[in-house]
Amino acid sequence: MLCFLLAMLDPGSALLILRDGKPIQTKVEGAADVESGRRITAKTNFRLASVTKQFTATAILLLAKDGKLSIDDPVSKHVSGSWPAYANGVTIRHLLTHTSGLRDYDENVPETSAQLTDSDVQAFVARQTSLLFAPGEQYRYSNTGYAILARIVEHTSKQAFPAFLKTRIFKPLGMKNTVAHIEGADTIKHRAYGHSRTATGWKRNDQSATSAVLGDGGIYSNVIDLAKWIRALDRCTLLDCATLQQSWTSAKLNDGTPTNYGFGWRLETRDGASVISHTGETRGFRNALLRYPDKKLVVILLTNRNEGTPAAEAARLVKESGGL
Repeated sequence: MLCFLLAMLDPGSALLILRDGKPIQTKVEGAADVESGRRITAKTNFRLASVTKQFTATAILLLAKDGKLSIDDPVSKHVSGSWPAYANGVTIRHLLTHTSGLRDYDENVPETSAQLTDSDVQAFVARQTSLLFAPGEQYRYSNTGYAILARIVEHTSKQAFPAFLKTRIFKPLGMKNTVAHIEGADTIKHRAYGHSRTATGWKRNDQSATSAVLGDGGIYSNVIDLAKWIRALDRCTLLDCATLQQSWTSAKLNDGTPTNYGFGWRLETRDGASVISHTGETRGFRNALLRYPDKKLVVILLTNRNEGTPAAEAARLVKESGGL
């Protein structure tokens, strides 16, 4: 029993642990939608939030492979519309590694705002007058960078961001139920709704002002499709292994200090083991995807509630399984 999960009709989780690419533990629990009582299954699709970032980074690397861009190109070369002069020194690499100095739009959106899109985030950047720091001088996590990366994908590929992901990543890998979702524009099969605890119980609460921004957190997926994603990474299916390794290599600041962040992945050590991971938190969802490359272990934990610490829970489950 996962320690932060409650009764069956409370919002719950989907857990998958892989060893050498094969499932060694699968567990689903709770309601995908408390209102209807529909239960979570392995096919239930959760909003990934910032776990999305690894897909956005891969889209950029695919375009680099195509020769359409270089990750060291200035952003201004690959966005349509207004790009401010103060940010001319920002490169695609800076966006990928959270070293751009761009302000995080997510910290400046009132809850009463209408839903924003990636293009609205670009407009937010255009309204600012300066960077927080010179590009490459600091690491500061910024959702803005990944929204702009989605804009770069659209401008460079001449496709909408969801269409590019479907064509170049989801469809080739057989991720049939994974989608970059915009409310009202598409349908999510087997959808989990996010929930927040209130004084009277759990309330469906999974759309916010930032939920239609796709590049930083807009993908819905399930543990079955994410297992296919992991397999593709392990086998270097979409990109050659040397290119993928860039995603799992720490960026360095201008003074050579490592940031422990690659392209859409955090790089850390847990219980003495190297871990490549990312978490995702947004209204009503908390998720974690942890890869232990030396142990050939992967843990995927998706939840549709605004409580719990899935990364810590996932790490605990690996340790208890004897994987470390």
